[in-house]
Formats: sequence, structure tokens, C-alpha cells
Amino acid sequence: MSDESPSVDGGAAAGASNGIRAVGAYAPRNRLPASEVEAAWGSVQASGVGEKAVPGADEDALTMAHEAATNALHADGTDASSIGLLAFASTTPPVEEEDVSVRLGSTLGVPETARHESFGGSTRAGTRALAAGFDADLADGELALVVASDCPKGEPAGERDQTAGAGAVAFLVVNDGPAKALARGTYARASPGTRFRERGSERVDGLGVTSYDRATFTETLAGAVDDLDAGVSDEDADDEAAGDDGLDVDAAAVQAPDGAMPYRTTGALGVDTEAIQRVATVHDLGDTGAASALLGLARALDDPDVGRVLVAGYGSGAGADAFVVDTTGAVPAALVLERDDERTLSYAEYLRLRDEVVPEPPEGGGAYVSVPSWRRTLPQRHRLVAGRCGECGSFAFPPEGACGDCGAMAAYEDVQLPGTGRIEAATTISQGGAPPEFAQQQQRDGDFDVVVVAFDAPTGDGTVSAPAQVTDADGGAVDVGDDIVATVRRIYTQEGVTRYGFKVRPAGRR
Repeated sequence: MSDESPSVDGGAAAGASNGIRAVGAYAPRNRLPASEVEAAWGSVQASGVGEKAVPGADEDALTMAHEAATNALHADGTDASSIGLLAFASTTPPVEEEDVSVRLGSTLGVPETARHESFGGSTRAGTRALAAGFDADLADGELALVVASDCPKGEPAGERDQTAGAGAVAFLVVNDGPAKALARGTYARASPGTRFRERGSERVDGLGVTSYDRATFTETLAGAVDDLDAGVSDEDADDEAAGDDGLDVDAAAVQAPDGAMPYRTTGALGVDTEAIQRVATVHDLGDTGAASALLGLARALDDPDVGRVLVAGYGSGAGADAFVVDTTGAVPAALVLERDDERTLSYAEYLRLRDEVVPEPPEGGGAYVSVPSWRRTLPQRHRLVAGRCGECGSFAFPPEGACGDCGAMAAYEDVQLPGTGRIEAATTISQGGAPPEFAQQQQRDGDFDVVVVAFDAPTGDGTVSAPAQVTDADGGAVDVGDDIVATVRRIYTQEGVTRYGFKVRPAGRR
């Protein structure tokens, strides 16, 4: 351990009253087994990663964040109208310069008056965002929504890409929530070169000095744990279970750049291998970057036998955060990590999804919608806001023009659809049949379905029809009469600006 002084965060966590009230998580259905990597390259460099999650062609850090946040809100039985702080963390936002938290908030219905904060720059961003949630000055009934989402990449032949996975996690934080940070520690020590992404590159890199990487990772995390407040100790703790120098925790959610590194820290952090393995996600999802340690916390909160958990987040550079989170009551959880609809990829399919072997999209001929026009329709595209006719009460989507039922030109009342419905018509788009703006998606992810959906009205007294693209399903997998649920995905990119909007998936796959 270095004799340099650790950086101190002020110790606010030990006295903070905010706590986690609900949690959601999400991982894509696409999975690449280590056996496919070995068949392609002759060996596997991804230590301890049996398979990893891979985003679909219409998924990125923002859409995965939407999924995780929606799951947290559903678990809590609430909506986004009471959110006073949205804290979003990612090292792989869809654009390098833009506050992505604002677009995420729009898809969720977060009030425009809420604070929107983005965290990035290192995988420590996730624990930095969680600290902001714990420290937020929340009024009675107000929520903080903390979301971490990541999908790193590396050079295809290298270890960093073989471990690079995808996933997102979201926490609803409130005054006096049942899962609170008893103690917090931080540490920072200049250690360049362990992991970085050069400007203009999508690929994580590093110097590859194994001993240097391991020592920096262990020493930095240990420094944060050493800085934990003494409140972590429990006079009634079972000393034999905790060990002479160990922490009194039931589980340890430790940053996992691969499936081996967290276990090298057991002695330095004062936890055992079982505590780490109990909540680890890296073996099934891969390296989830800024979401890594927080996904472990989500699993711990979903385990009724875990009362106290160490959360240890690390970012190259190098800095670390440590929390001891204590749970005094049930925390509702909706974790969509292990999925019934998992799709096992071949390595060739993986390269297509990564956009490594797909040609540039065709120029011209596609539908063009200007960004100002798209912005005017964001309530419909992001949140399925329909209109109720002021004369006859029927629904219209989008809410414009004369009422289709009574012909009146009366003003529409905004009504948000619940996002459920049934397919009225369906067709499959195959290679050569996709409009130019969707041609690259089809080449990357294969055939997809386009449907007309009868969306349910919120009061259950009618439906309103709208076209939609199907996601999370192979082409031809849906049919007329099937139940669906809406989600938010990438639609297409024009002029460097990605348009996000609703798509639908088969019901039961949330």
C-alpha cells in the first residue's frame, strides 16, 4: 500500500439520510460465448468470462439506461413525474459531446425542471453518480434516479474486447430509503496508462503491463476501503465470520474489468472470494464498465439474505470509491439480466453487430425528417403521448388534424398510452427490402418485422393504431394478434444525430 495520502470526499455519506428504495437492471439478449471467441482466435484471453452480453443494432448506452430505469420505476410502482435529480453515468455515451441525460430524461418523462447530471471519463463514473444520489437534497416525495449504463469495445483480437460486455442498472433514491450508505471512502493516485480511450476512438486500450495494472487496481480500491468511516464496524458482528481484519459484509460488489481481477483484491479489501462471487455479473455479462460494481449492488439488494454489502468502484487514472450499504427493509427489484429469450451469437454475427464488417449506409433515397421537426414530435416518439378528441373522446396518434371518428377540429387532450397492445398487421423486412435509413440495421442484425399495433388506451375504453418496428425478436417471429409492449430504441442516424423513438417487443420480455 502506498504511503501517499488518499483523497477524502468529506465523509458526507455516513450521515446522509437518502437511501435506495427500488432497483432495476437490464442486459441485452444477445450473448457471445467464450467458445465462439476461442474458435475464432484459437484461444481466449478473457479471464473468467464464460459469455458476454452484446447490444443489438438498435441498442446503445442510452437505450439500455432507459430499459434499466423503466424496470426500476415498474418495481417501485411509480412514474418519473416525481424525479428531482437524474444522474446518468457512462463511459460510452452515443455522442462524445452532448448531455445525454437530457434525452434519457425525455424518454422516461422526467420533469424538465429536474436536475440532469452526466458522469463519465472513467468506469468510476457509476459510483460517482450513486454518491450524487445519496447526497442529493430531496424534498419530501421527491426521487433521485441514478442510472449507469455501458457497452465498451476493444480491438477484436485483444483481451479488452473479449471481456467487453454490456449492461445497465438504475436506482431510485429517496429520503429514508431502506438501503443506505453507512460509510464511504475515496482514494486517488496518479496512475496513467492502465485503461484509456483516445479522443475520437471507440476502443478501450491500455499499456498491457500486467503487474502494473494489477497493483494499481488493488492499491487504489484498497485505499478507498481504508478510507471508509468507522461506522462500518458492528459491535455485534460475528468476529469469526468477518475475520480479524475483514469487513462485516455479506457480499462485495467489486469493479470487474475481467473475471479474475476482483478476486485478486480479497486480502486488500478484507472480504473473501465467496462474498465477491455471490453478486458478480462479469462471468455472464462481461465487463460492464461504469455499471459493473453497481450491477453487483443490484444483485445484492435482490438477495433477501444479503443485509450489508461493500461496493467498490474503480476508474483508471486512478481513483476509487467504496460504500458500505446496509439494508433495513425490502428493496423491490426488477433485474432483467438472465433472459429466457437469449440469442446465442456466432462470432461472425458478433462482428456484424459491432459494425466491423458492414458497409456504410447507402446515400440518398431515405426518409428525411429534420431535427426541429423530430423535436416537435418527441412526446409521441419517446413517451407515446396520444390525443383524446374534445368532442367525441376517441383517441388519435399522433394528435393532429381532424378527429378520425367524428371529423371535429377540436383541441386534443394529451394522454400518455401505457405502451401495451396487440398486432393488427405484420410484415418482415429482409435484405434488399429495407428503406435506406434502415439498411445498415438489417445488415447488422438480420431481418426485422414492421407491424401495425392497436395500442391500448390508458382508461381501457378503446385503442389507437400506429405503425412500429419490432425489436428483441427475429424476423417473422411475431404475428397478428400477438401482445406487445413498447420500448425506446435507436431509430436511425442522419446528419450525425441519432433519432430515438418507440419500438415494440413481444410481451413478457421486459
